[in-house]
This record gives sequence, C-alpha cells and structure tokens, in this order.
Amino acid sequence: MQGLADLGFDIFLDLKFHDIPNTVAGAVAAAAELPRVRMLTLHTTGGLSMMRTAREALAGKENRPALVGVTVLTSIDAQSMEAVGLAGAPASRALSLARLAKEAALDGVVASAHEAASIREACGPEFLIVVPGIRPASAAVNDQSRVATPAQAIRAGASYLVVGRPITGAQDPREATEAISAEIAGAVQNHTDAIRAKSGS
Repeated sequence: MQGLADLGFDIFLDLKFHDIPNTVAGAVAAAAELPRVRMLTLHTTGGLSMMRTAREALAGKENRPALVGVTVLTSIDAQSMEAVGLAGAPASRALSLARLAKEAALDGVVASAHEAASIREACGPEFLIVVPGIRPASAAVNDQSRVATPAQAIRAGASYLVVGRPITGAQDPREATEAISAEIAGAVQNHTDAIRAKSGS
C-alpha cells in the first residue's frame, strides 16, 4: 500500500471492519492515519452504536477519509440470506441498513446497483453510494449474484464504481481498463444529457 501512496494514488481501504464498537473505532482511527487513504469500509450489520462510534473516531481529523458501510454483499441473494437466518429480500435489507448508516452519520454505503436508486431517494443527493459487482456486458458474472453494467449503475445513482476481476482477470488489463473507462465516460455523458433534457436546460 505504501508503494501506491508513493505513486500518488488515493486508496480505497476496503477492510470491512465488523466487531464491537470500541475495537472498530480503534481500527478506523488507525486506518485513517495511513497515507492517502481516502475511503474506509465497515459492516453496517455491526449496528448503530458501532457505526456511530467509528464515525466519532474520525472527528476532528484533517482530511479524514470517507466512512462507508457495507450493506448486503453483491454475492448474496435471497436464498443465501435465508440460509444464514436473515429475513427479507436483499433490496429491502440493503435499504434499511443504508438508512441506519445515514442515522449514524456515515458518509455513505456500499450497495449493489439494484438498490442504488432506492437508497439515493431515501438518503439524498450527498450520500455516497459505492457500487461493486460492476460487470461490462461482455464480462463473466463469476461468483456475484447482483451485478450491473457501468451504465446501469450510473443511471441508478452510483457515486463510485468498484471494478475488480474484469480488469485483474483480463488477458490484457490495460486494454480492459481503457475499454471500461470509455464505457463509464459514455454512460456518465448519457446520464448527464438525460438529466439536462429532463430539466429543460
């Protein structure tokens, strides 16, 4: 990680902290001191107290990283939830956890594109929505259950997209990165044009 920081890259530290409030607060505070860390994750299922305590651990820190809560992993579907004793559909569970994260004053959440629109409506325009499970139309789904293309995620209200194996598993990662970047740029432009047309500007 130090090597990435030395090269000037901002770092998304996706460690998904999940423990008792005091332990998570200490971990978050320590992680925030690492060079160029701009975003941290914890599990929203740790509860309101854990999230609030973690957020308080960042209070007063200069250039603090954004703290976002993981809702329902994109590898989880309704059957998987039922198997571990969780009731409800992934979409409704993700939305309720996002509302809890907002109550805890987190900066946003990690959620699939399938829930992004409802979370955006419930939590407002400034609330960050980090969307993993991004798969270009030509990419394999792998072990993910709730995936989306970059365009679908952007239209749904994503703030950030997480793209992993379509790049790291590609035969030519540079070529894959450039193609996905172009797809994202096109989707952002189309989304912007649609908003302008809707507003009449």
